[in-house]
Order: sequence, then structure tokens, then C-alpha cells
Amino acid sequence: MTGRIRIASALTVAALILCGFASAVPAYAQSPAASVEPSNDAERALVAQHPNEWAQLNPEQRQRVLENYRRWQSMRPEDRQRVQQNFQTFRNLPPEERKRVLEGLRRWRQLPQAQREELQQDYARYRGLPPDQRERMMKRYRQFEQLPPEQRQRMLANWHRWQQMTPEQRREARRRLGLWRQHPREQGQ
Repeated sequence: MTGRIRIASALTVAALILCGFASAVPAYAQSPAASVEPSNDAERALVAQHPNEWAQLNPEQRQRVLENYRRWQSMRPEDRQRVQQNFQTFRNLPPEERKRVLEGLRRWRQLPQAQREELQQDYARYRGLPPDQRERMMKRYRQFEQLPPEQRQRMLANWHRWQQMTPEQRREARRRLGLWRQHPREQGQ
């Protein structure tokens, strides 16, 4: 059961972060001095329901479980339902896919806060796109994933160079490459 609590804990945090709830929920102290014991009746009831599992957790794990439980308690019912659905979807994944999800969560946690916020904003913009545009983007991404690693690296390097170019340099590059169509953001310039 210890593993299940860890997974549930990790997934709750992932769902909160990825769904954007973490920024709307008050942060709880994570310092070593923070209490790792239940602080109210609801938390004590949670621990009482799982005494053996709680006893096997180290202080850091206990703190994480309590923090996640506090976040859970502060969520709206519809948000809780969405998290539960995500968790059920996760449980139904094949073991290798679950492993990939947990590895992605581990990488997410290691990102600086500013980068996580930027990614959340990018995702919100993506979700706001019309469905046909999102599908075109996903199709291109799937094609990109199918490329050999060396070609993906070259494309990423080219993309980074493109990002560094001024609008005038981009227009000139398009002209030289025979790409007549002007980018919509540059038409008004």
C-alpha cells in the first residue's frame, strides 16, 4: 500500500499542477520544521483509515500526503471529480505507460517555477485554439516524433535560430526559400 499512497500523492499533485489548481490553492510550508502530523479532525481521520501505511511513511512522505490532502480538501467538487477521473485513467494505463507518466511528473517537479508557469500558459493557449488547429498541431508533433533523433535535433536547432531572427530576417528567409506566404502576425507590419 505504501506504493499506492505515493502514486496517489504524486498523481494528485500532478493533476493539481497540470490543471492549474496549484496557483489557486494556498501553499503549505515544506520546511523540515513543518508538522508532519495531522492538524485537524479530517486529517486525523485520513490517517486513522490507513494506520499501517502511515506508519511506513517517512516524514517527507507524510508531509507530502498531508499537503496533498489539504489541497484536495480545498478543491471544488467538480475539480475533485476531474482529478478522480484522471487518476482512474492513469490506473487503466498499461504499466509501461504509467511509468512514462510518473517520469514526466518527476521531470515536471524539477522544472523551475517560472518555466512551469510558462508551460501552463502555453497549454491554456493551446486549449483555446479551434479543434481543427489543435489537430493540425498534434499531427505535426506526431510527425516530428517519428523523425530520427539527429533530424529532430537539427529541426530544434533551426527553430531556435528562427526564434532569434527579427521579423525582417524571417521575411527575407521566406523569400529566399520561396515561401511566399507571409506569416499572419507579420502582415500588419
